Amino acid sequence: MSLSMYQASVPVFAQILGALGGVLDKAEAHAAAKKIDPAVLIAARLAPDMFPLSRQLQAACDFAKGSVARLAGVEVPGWGDEEKTFADFKARIKKTADYVQEFKPAQIDGSEAREIVLKVGANTRTFKGQPYLLQFVMPNFFFHSTTAYAILRHNGVELGKRDFMGQVPGMNA
Repeated sequence: MSLSMYQASVPVFAQILGALGGVLDKAEAHAAAKKIDPAVLIAARLAPDMFPLSRQLQAACDFAKGSVARLAGVEVPGWGDEEKTFADFKARIKKTADYVQEFKPAQIDGSEAREIVLKVGANTRTFKGQPYLLQFVMPNFFFHSTTAYAILRHNGVELGKRDFMGQVPGMNA
């Protein structure tokens, strides 16, 4: 049995994005309970040269939405990076999860050899669909998702592995 491009992307994005929404719920409750200005957590970072929580969340969403659009051969939607509050970020995460789940397997399956051209700063990168998804998108998506989790955990939000993983299909709670 083979794993399709759709199976390797959309359900994974949906699971982790759902978990990120839950992580933000816990962060918001933590900030309220400890009387921490939520903006402090949103601006927090693990190291001075790393992106803050806000950009980690935006990047995770951008990798999810951009990859399914590119694999399906459709225009990547442009969303401004205007989020300032936990509610804003939760809305972006939900919007992203809803967007990726609109795609059907027939739109993404068969994209293994599709040419994907990315403009990264002044550079252009060209990939085939499968290495784009598996060796570029997924590591970046998980890096930014994990870093968002780690920033909040480092700042005292009580999170565990299950919070990061979210609802695993077929696994009892």
